[in-house]
Amino acid sequence: MMSSDEVTGSLACYPRDLAGYGRQLPDPRWPGGARLALNLCLNVEGGGESSVLHGDSVSEGLLNDIAVPSVASSRAMLVESVFEYGSRRGAWRILRMLRERGLRASVFAVAMALERVPELAAAFVEEGHEIVCHGWRWIEYQHIDEVTEREHVQRAVESLTRLTGRRPVGWMTGRPGPNTRRLHVEEGGFLYDRDALNDELPYWVTVEGQPHLIIPYSFETNDNRFDANSGFSTAEAYFTYMRDAFDTLY
Repeated sequence: MMSSDEVTGSLACYPRDLAGYGRQLPDPRWPGGARLALNLCLNVEGGGESSVLHGDSVSEGLLNDIAVPSVASSRAMLVESVFEYGSRRGAWRILRMLRERGLRASVFAVAMALERVPELAAAFVEEGHEIVCHGWRWIEYQHIDEVTEREHVQRAVESLTRLTGRRPVGWMTGRPGPNTRRLHVEEGGFLYDRDALNDELPYWVTVEGQPHLIIPYSFETNDNRFDANSGFSTAEAYFTYMRDAFDTLY
């Protein structure tokens, strides 16, 4: 067993911040005195997911909407089809809805995926949406070695810069590993990342001796809860949840 001194010492260097802002919630001073900053996010991942076509040993088993487990050493045709829907139809519908309302979104773009549909990349740029780097691949980085992940960071930045004519300044891996934040801070050029679910306001951290901004993301107000009908079963239920979340923060 650890002694009390050893426990105290280990707590002193504990790398997680469980306290956050605590009872002294700061005034974020949103522009124009707004009470809430609302960010609309569109994820573009199809074409970058796990697939034997991409050199992977298994097909994608996460968020494929039809609860098909990973298939080894073979193409999973229905899973591929599910991941094609966004770039073929869904994203264009969302672009039209945003255009009609004069809204801008943050596009979380997996570089490999967006490279496969340059017309969609051009539309995002033409309509003034922010391109956030969603990594080179849409895969689980928990056990990806550091050398490979560093290469993926660099490839993603180069790819999105070439596709959009502008270097991305935001990052959101979505499935980060223990090295992810350090590696993209090491790469440099990013103003923030969104690989956190732990707060409702942005906050600063220090990474490798540098100040770094975290803008928390939310899997609560996210349509992934339609997956396998485990969260939202109808559009009305999704709308109600989104509205209630907005009202609570407002």
